[in-house]
Amino acid sequence: MVDRAVAGRAMLLAPVAALVPAVAAAVVVLAGWWAGTPPLVTGALSVGALALASRGLHLDGLADTADGLASGYDRERALAVMRSGDVGPAGASTLLVVVLTQAAAVAALAAGWQGALVVVAAVVASRGVLGDWCVKGVPSSRGQGLGAAVAGTVAVPRAVAATAVSASVLGAVVALTGLPWWSGPLAVLLGLGAVGVLLRRCVRRLGGVTGDVLGACVEVALTTSLVVLATAT
Repeated sequence: MVDRAVAGRAMLLAPVAALVPAVAAAVVVLAGWWAGTPPLVTGALSVGALALASRGLHLDGLADTADGLASGYDRERALAVMRSGDVGPAGASTLLVVVLTQAAAVAALAAGWQGALVVVAAVVASRGVLGDWCVKGVPSSRGQGLGAAVAGTVAVPRAVAATAVSASVLGAVVALTGLPWWSGPLAVLLGLGAVGVLLRRCVRRLGGVTGDVLGACVEVALTTSLVVLATAT
């Protein structure tokens, strides 16, 4: 039975579940390096493999959230836009920018096993924001759905501890690959900050989080982290 206690543990363990799509993206990076594929092509295919392995779950949430926030409707109609399943101009534009940015960042990192390892670590760490932003005090915008099931289920000390672990692991990984060690913790913290800005907007505009908003948080955290790590190369 999935009660709120189980949901909270699931949010904290989201990085573990992310290992499967992360490895899929890394395999493409290694294959592109071995075949001598142009870096941007490798980056695009790696992001595509990540989306395929996760069935586009978080990208769908990103597009729906963008459409909801960009709509000129009141809260209830904005939530209805997000539930409709259609992708509007705001959602399509956001997807384009995010996917292109991720592909370009992976292209800058795609250099053999080192690049593949950094991509795995960044993908795994990006899922850590689910535990951070399902802490007690973050409301759900609706009384049902994924957002209602997981919002406020994680104790703050556990979220802080999980963030510290993510920052430490990513720092160790990037140091192993030759990047500055501080770029790992910085990527985690800036990703967390970027998601915080998005969540503040969603709480004010939508009244809280939904499953779509949480998916958008993952993509924002991943994009921010990849940009920071690519910049540090």
